[in-house]
Amino acid sequence: MKDRKNYIGGKFLPAVNGGLLDVVAPATEKVYARIPDSDDQDIALAVKAAEEAFPSWSGLSAEQRADHLRKVADSIESCLDELAELESIDTGKPVSLAKRVDIPRASANFRFFASAAEQFSSEAHIGSAMLNYTHRHPLGVVGCISPWNLPLYLLTWKIAPALAAGNTVVAKPSEVTPLTAARLGEICRDAGLPDGVLNIVHGRGTKAGQALVTNATVKAISFTGGTATGRAIATLAAPMFKKLSLELGGKNPSLVFADANFDEAVETSVRAAFTNQGEICLCGSRIFVQGDIYDEFKKAFVNKVKVLKVGNPSEKDTDIGALVSEEHRQKVMNYVDLAINEGGRILTGGKVPDQLARGYFYEPTVIEGLDAFCRTNTEEIFGPVVTIQPFFDEDEAVRYANTTEYGLSATVWTRDLDRAHRVSSRIKSGIVWINCWMMRDLRTPFGGVKNSGVGREGGWEAMRFFTEPQNVCIKRN
Repeated sequence: MKDRKNYIGGKFLPAVNGGLLDVVAPATEKVYARIPDSDDQDIALAVKAAEEAFPSWSGLSAEQRADHLRKVADSIESCLDELAELESIDTGKPVSLAKRVDIPRASANFRFFASAAEQFSSEAHIGSAMLNYTHRHPLGVVGCISPWNLPLYLLTWKIAPALAAGNTVVAKPSEVTPLTAARLGEICRDAGLPDGVLNIVHGRGTKAGQALVTNATVKAISFTGGTATGRAIATLAAPMFKKLSLELGGKNPSLVFADANFDEAVETSVRAAFTNQGEICLCGSRIFVQGDIYDEFKKAFVNKVKVLKVGNPSEKDTDIGALVSEEHRQKVMNYVDLAINEGGRILTGGKVPDQLARGYFYEPTVIEGLDAFCRTNTEEIFGPVVTIQPFFDEDEAVRYANTTEYGLSATVWTRDLDRAHRVSSRIKSGIVWINCWMMRDLRTPFGGVKNSGVGREGGWEAMRFFTEPQNVCIKRN
């Protein structure tokens, strides 16, 4: 067991108070690491280091910053196997998934925003009496707070644009899944990223996270996580007039019309429901199927779910690993009990696998017979649980899709192009996938409406968030 340390000003430091937190492996229930139980003292040190590094980092050309980011991307790629193993130990997800998705995406984030830094342009407005141009300045020190479900993937999704825009960063990864964040500090140091440009402080959200949000020097907070935590962050940050980007929860619908490509819709809907144990804010956890094909679709869907392998995350053929913690598994189990009380029928799953005595495993679960407006169908479960029910016309499908307080993503399955455009425009969500799921172009804006968040990440949206526009007006003679 190895103790990890904070990465502050290019040095690896314990918490000022000496406190440590145990980190538990979800698949084995064993403590495998300890991290600093940081507080406001550690955040203050990290903010000071970032503040001191800001003038020289922001003074570099876009090309020079991009060169640093590409070196980090190269180093992440060279550590693919190691980082995938660490991500799997931390989260319980299959190593194969981390190797295929999480770590390549982390590298791609740095590489993409390196290019974005070089292409980020200003606007000019030329009139007969004046010339206006907009200069975008980096903010200074910014805070990035990432969740436990896609630890390195989402941490780099925030850090990379912040650095590309010329800011310095204090990052607070989830205390539940800290390993790849700790390794990222080592990677950045070894890749030659200047000291203090990136600082990583471990610890609880209620201590380290809150201290980061309320630090007066920190100009912006980018947060991904639960809606309740996002609301608390907004309450703290709003009176300080900080910029906020909040990517929060989801309860995403999949609408399957009778004219859909049946096999592709079934296959992708299984993947959308259960990838990463259902612990992705974009998972399609509510499946609505047109009545004409409902019984056929349900049978095919359940049959595919039944053959998903739940087990050791290190085995190549494992489809579903362990949930992140016993507390989270209990939350999922409580929702399954609620579904039954609300009149739901379990078609498959609904229990802890008999053959897995240790680890926070849970079977992929499909539930039928619920009302579209019940709690199970409107509250975020964030686990391997999906509901399925029929709809009988387009208006009903849209109404079901929009029943929740969330509005992050939706998927529509149809061969009718007019319907695809019509339905997608009526669904209240930030992202709509047509005949696909989780296809991501890093240039596009990412985020939700309603209680799924505030602001957008990705592409120019991220670069704009991490900069402050200044208009310069010149009188023309």
